[in-house]
Amino acid sequence: MLFVGDDWAEDHHDVEIVDGTGKRLGRARLPEGMAGMSRLHEMIAEHLDDSDLDPQTGLLAEGVVVVGIETDRGPWVAALLAAGYRVFALNPMSVARYRERHSTSGAKSDVDLPRTTA
Repeated sequence: MLFVGDDWAEDHHDVEIVDGTGKRLGRARLPEGMAGMSRLHEMIAEHLDDSDLDPQTGLLAEGVVVVGIETDRGPWVAALLAAGYRVFALNPMSVARYRERHSTSGAKSDVDLPRTTA
């Protein structure tokens, strides 16, 4: 299974592909449009093999590629769905709040403070 994160902007997409263990397999800034989508398909295809195909249809098996993107419409999303990827629209504010809750603040912790004896 491959997971694709797609940070969508007006004229480009910042994408990252990871495997089921969370290992980064690739990342790129892709232009909006057919050239960018073609490159994304190429990046994904580099990490797929025959076991990722449905034996009856020869097409990509359901659920092999999962994409999270900040929108649920438009030609880019339509192309993702047409390729057989599972697409989940993610609210950018929800992602930002999640990141805030699950990352370190960078503040100094008490382990760095001098210890006193009683």
